[in-house]
Parts: sequence; C-alpha cells; structure tokens
Amino acid sequence: MKKPLFFFFLLSMVCLPMMGQVYLDASAPIEERIEDALSRMTLQEKIAIIHAQSKFSSPGVARLGIPGIWCTDGPHGIRPEVLWDEWNQAGWTNDSCIAFPALTCLAATWNTDMSYLYGVSIGEEARYRNKDVLLGPGVNIYRTPLNGRNFEYMGEDPYLASKMVVPYVKGVQEQGVATCVKHYALNNQEVDRHWVNVNLSDRALYEIYLPAFRAAMQEGNSWSIMGAYNLYKGQYACHNSILLQDILRKEWGSDAAVISDWGGTMNTDQAITNGLDLEFGTWTDGLSDGASSAYDIYHLAMPYLRKIQSGEVGTQELDEKVRNVLRLIFRTSMNPNKAFGAMCSEAHSAAARKIAGEGMVLLRNANNTLPIELKASERPTILVVGENAIKMMTVGGGSSSLKAKYEISPLQGIQERAGDMANVQYVRGYVGDIGGEYNGVTTGQSLQDDRTPEQLTAEAVAAAKNADYVIFVGGMNKAHHQDCEDGDRLHYELPYAQDQLISALTAVNNRVIFVSISGNAHAMPWTQDVEAILQAWYSGSETGHAVADVIFGDVNPSGKLPYTIQPTLADYPAHQYGEIAYPGVEKQVHYLEDIFVGYRYADLYGTRRPLKYLSQGVQYTITPPKRKPTFPFGFGLSYTTFAYGEASLNGDQITVSVTNTGARAGQEVVQLYVSDSKASVVRPKKELKGFAKIALQPGETKQVTFTITPDMLAFFDADAHKWVVEPGKFVMHIASSSADIHSSLPYVVSEPINL
Repeated sequence: MKKPLFFFFLLSMVCLPMMGQVYLDASAPIEERIEDALSRMTLQEKIAIIHAQSKFSSPGVARLGIPGIWCTDGPHGIRPEVLWDEWNQAGWTNDSCIAFPALTCLAATWNTDMSYLYGVSIGEEARYRNKDVLLGPGVNIYRTPLNGRNFEYMGEDPYLASKMVVPYVKGVQEQGVATCVKHYALNNQEVDRHWVNVNLSDRALYEIYLPAFRAAMQEGNSWSIMGAYNLYKGQYACHNSILLQDILRKEWGSDAAVISDWGGTMNTDQAITNGLDLEFGTWTDGLSDGASSAYDIYHLAMPYLRKIQSGEVGTQELDEKVRNVLRLIFRTSMNPNKAFGAMCSEAHSAAARKIAGEGMVLLRNANNTLPIELKASERPTILVVGENAIKMMTVGGGSSSLKAKYEISPLQGIQERAGDMANVQYVRGYVGDIGGEYNGVTTGQSLQDDRTPEQLTAEAVAAAKNADYVIFVGGMNKAHHQDCEDGDRLHYELPYAQDQLISALTAVNNRVIFVSISGNAHAMPWTQDVEAILQAWYSGSETGHAVADVIFGDVNPSGKLPYTIQPTLADYPAHQYGEIAYPGVEKQVHYLEDIFVGYRYADLYGTRRPLKYLSQGVQYTITPPKRKPTFPFGFGLSYTTFAYGEASLNGDQITVSVTNTGARAGQEVVQLYVSDSKASVVRPKKELKGFAKIALQPGETKQVTFTITPDMLAFFDADAHKWVVEPGKFVMHIASSSADIHSSLPYVVSEPINL
C-alpha cells in the first residue's frame, strides 16, 4: 500500500499549484477567474495589457500564460494580415477571404435570419484566422447621404438597425470571436471626424442614435465596443464619461471591453478616468520611426504608469480596465470551447450570394421589363454598359478594404447566366476611378482607357441602338470622396457624368435597366426614363452572381430600402440649415433636424407650416419638405404582387393576412408603424416598431401577428431622463413601406407607463 500512496502524494504536489490557479480553470465562474488573474499581475503587467503591442494586437501576460488579443477589420470580411506597425499587408499568401455584402445590403434584407447567417459565416472566417475581436458591425445612423461610410452601416432607422444587429452579434460570438460594435457614438460624418463636436438634444441621442448600440450591448451582449473619433459635449467619444460611464456602464449595465478607434485616444487623464479599457492606434513619434518602444508612449502606457508611480492617480481605474480586458480574453483567446472556424468555404460563398440576392431592392419595373426571360429561340442582344460592370469593389474604401479570394463582376455574372441564350456585349461608357490598390492589396485590373468621354458615349449609344436590353451598371465606387472612409462625398449626383450618359442611352433605347452598385442614395433625375432600377449595393465576392440571379428571375427580389432616397441633397433634413448642421462650423456641428431623420422628416410632406418646438432650451424649426421622396424608406418591388387583408386588434395583438396574388413565389416585408395621436411633446407622425418577412407561394395566404409592448409606444423624456408612455390614443399602421399604409387601428393606453 505504501507505493500507491507515495505516487498519489507526488501527484498531488504537482497538481496542487495548478489547482490553485483559478484563472486557468475554464469551468470556474468567469468573474472568479478574473479576480484570481488580477491578483497575480504586477503593476507593469497590468499597464501592458491595456494598450496595443502592434497595429492589431495587444499583449497578454506571458508569465501567467495569458495570451494577447488579436483584432481584425472589418465588418464585411476578414482583413489581410498587415506588418507589425504598418498598414500595408504582410505579404501572406493564405489570408484571402470571402467578401460578404456591405451592411446596407444586409439591412435591406429586413431578415434577421440573414443577419444571423452573416454573423456565423464571418465569425467562422475570423475564428479560422485566429482573430479574437471582429471590429464591427457598424450601426451609426444614416443622417446624410454624403457620409462616406454609410455603406458600412444599417440605414436611417434605429429600430431596423437594432433588430438587425443583434443576430449578427450572436452569430459571430457563437464562434468564440467578439464583436466590437462601432462607432460609439454620433460618428455620422467623415469630414472633420477627428475633431468635430456633436451637439444634439437628449431625445435625439436616445431615440435615434443610441438604440442600435443599446440593443447590441443588452440583447446581443457584445463583448466589446469601439469608441468614435468625434467629440460629444467637449469630450472625445473614446474617453467620454457620459457615453462610457453614465450610459454604457450604469444605464445599460454592460461589462464589455471599451476599445478605442485607431488613433481615437487624445487625452491621458480622460482615458484613465472616463472608461476606456484598451487603447489602439495612437499616433506617436516613435511609430513614425518604427521604434520598438513606440507603444510605450501610448496614453495608457508609460504616461499612465508614471502617474501611478508618482502618486498622482491610484490603481482603482486600472484594475477595472484590466478586469474588462481579462473578461474579453477569457471569452475569446482563452475560451477552450470555441469552434475551429472555416475560411473561404463553399458554404460562405453560398451565404454571401444568398444575402446579396435577398438584399437587392427593385425600385422600378415599368412594363415588367424584369426579369429578362431567356429563350434559346429568341437569343436577345443584351448590352452591358458601365465601369462598375467590371470594376472590383472589394479593394478600397478604407478599413473595410479586403483581399477577397475572388470577386464575380456583374458582367461575369450576366455572361455566365445568359450563356448561349443571349448575345451579351459590353462597352465601357465612362471612365471613373482606375485605381486598384489599397494598403498593398491590388485588384490586378487594368482600367486605363485614354478615350474621351465623347468617344465613350458615342460607342455606347451606337451599340444601344441595336440592343434588345441595355443594362447600365453604374453608381459609385470606393474611391476617396465617394463610398470611402475619411472623406465624405462632395455632391449628391452620380460621378463621372453618368447622368448624361444614361439620358443619351434612354434617348435611343426604351429598355434601359439601371443597376446601382453603391452604398448610398444618389440623385436619379432620369427615374421615369429608365424601365427598371435595381439597387445592388456592394455585394462582395458573389456580386455578379447575385445581380444575375435577380435580373434573370432566379431570385425574386425582396429587399426593402433601409433609408429614404430624396430627389436632391436639399431635401434631406440635415441639409436644411447650412454649414452649422453639416459639416459644422469651427469644429461644432448641430443636429438641428433633431429627431426628424429620414422618413420621420419625409412624413411631414404636405404640412403647411414649419414645425416649431422647444427642447432642452433649444428652439427647433423644422421646415416641411417641398416634395415627396424619389423612393420612401421600406420600399421595394417584387416580381409578384401581394394583397393585404384588414388588420384586426385583439388585446395587445395585431393580426393581418397577406396573400400572394401573383404567379411567382416571393417574400414580403410586413411593416408596423406606430403613431401617437396626442403627446405632450412633438413626436414623428409615425415610427417603425415591427416588421416580419414572410415567404409565400402563388395564391398562398399567411397571417402575421405583432404584439404591442410598452417600448413601442414610448418616447424619451429628456427632463426626467427616462422613457415614458403617456395615456391616450395611439394608431397602429400595417404597411409595406413608410409611404404605403394598408390599414390602421386605434390603440388606447389608459394609464401612464414608466419603463
């Protein structure tokens, strides 16, 4: 008996120290692991863990076996590997990815299942590449169509963005990868983004600009959040006490790690006290020389350490930052149960194609021009015109730029699908951006063309005269001052004289189809002259296949606009007040449209007098729009038709039947809007508070039910600083867009409700 007991004794001596290391025990409660790890760390180790050690990584604690954190752009695909302290790629040969559609396209699906599929797919790619934090998704609100990063976000409506972001977050984090929801908050323009101070009412902040962030943090439980570049109430968003301490921590109860945007940390004292946890990208003199000590100069590095050592500050804030970072590490890099992931798989390609097809929005279809029904006996001539038919769109645009494994162009997709059943021709039509490089990633395309605009137009017009269909693939691109980071658009019109070219084509051919590759609204002065308009977004690797799927009817379009398309820039509320409202004067921008963003403003059409009201000491004057939108929020056509029955109300439940009255299977988005008939404050005429996407076979009828909850009826009482529901009459609207209401029902609240 002595020998077995002796070996048991030796084994216990070896295991006991490990057993005492609670932080290494994945089965232990995470907060116990955090406190155990914290107690073992030196002051220098605590400082090291809260700032970067390279462009996209932060150190762990090697002595304790705690790994660091690796981050990656972007929200639409996994960024290629970069050099240690440079933006240029590292030259790997195995870091390509599937490019997923931009988030405007995802929002346009109005389908939370698509959002979850997106999150799972991109999360798997991030996990396979050993990334711990995905720097996305973006949920900043579409305030102006000039914003260069609108394509990265989810549109103008806070409710739609809130519902779409949550499944994305859950899908990503199920793979053991943290989402980092951005840019928190009020980063609604790129011009002057590093120094503009945003002024707005508390109502606008809480009702318009915060809900999607709140949903991501409270319902999605995002494990991290990224601060914005701009200021709010005089403090930079990356270390803003109101946004990070008062709202994120106290009101929302979030335990997420707060990560700075790259170069967003500006003040050491505020970074210490106001809630920043992990500092990335701060520009230093050391970095410009590539010095190994450059990262020690960060605000949360040696400057912070010296303040502690001198007794100027204590360690309470430091310990809290370390707790938040450790929590992020335990959830990601030290999670033993995380999935293996997958990269560039067939499943991911299929997901990208499905999401892209479902997000495309058919805006016009006169004479049922689409879909093009191909018959071998007819073999129509299809002329494809436009640079965007061939230009790769996955490279460029800023931090969302990718090294995609492949990208199917619209021309390729059309040619492949048509095959021998059509004579597909191509002419350039215009020359736009011929660049094809971003941070060392190149498209491999040569788009150089020395012909004059007159020569290009003449060629296109001559070819159009003999074509059965003209498919003009235009829109914008990822060049600076278009859909691109760090610069807003300079005007609302299409670039490169596309409007003139479209008019020339419609003059000689009555079957012109316009396909917009873009992430932003733009003017369409020729709307009534073209037969069809398809909003195709930046749809990633599978763009061409998805475009062809819709054009030839393999996919029945079911996308709905996530933002309002106005005739001119002056018709957007943010552009009613001059430079003070956009882009700002003397580093100050004032959101003078207040809560009347997007369709909330468009709904005022027909109002005879300006809307005047006082909010938090500011007099707001909202001048009603002079014309209707070109296309309203929530609008989108189908190749079939739908009939709505009369809605009924039973208690708190609204039910409506929808029937597919056409000959094709299709999907419809049933939308619920709520009006407050008599509020003590000025409220929009209606607000989106529910939607459901349903699939219907020809002749099939389905019932859709919405349950009315207090949060659907509430507004933010800025004086009391709380959400309230006042007693009185509300109206529930069943609609197929913000401008197409099918039935309305009264709903009465007898007593006030505090949320």
